Amino acid sequence: MSVHAEPLVEVNRKAFWVLYRELGVVNAVRFLRQFTTGFGEYAEEREALFGGKSLAEIVDEIKRESDSGRENW
Repeated sequence: MSVHAEPLVEVNRKAFWVLYRELGVVNAVRFLRQFTTGFGEYAEEREALFGGKSLAEIVDEIKRESDSGRENW
């Protein structure tokens, strides 16, 4: 019996397609994310982004950015 080993990129493409088809996009992504470790320094990035801001300040900033984006439409 002879087995043809496909290139890994092709195996990955087929595997992703099966996951998406069988689980749907959201659950396929959830499944795949459990195998990634991430990167960067979350705590440092969070501090740089949000610093000493309160939740209310962050929400207000998001709303302002969202509203200003609508003006450009």
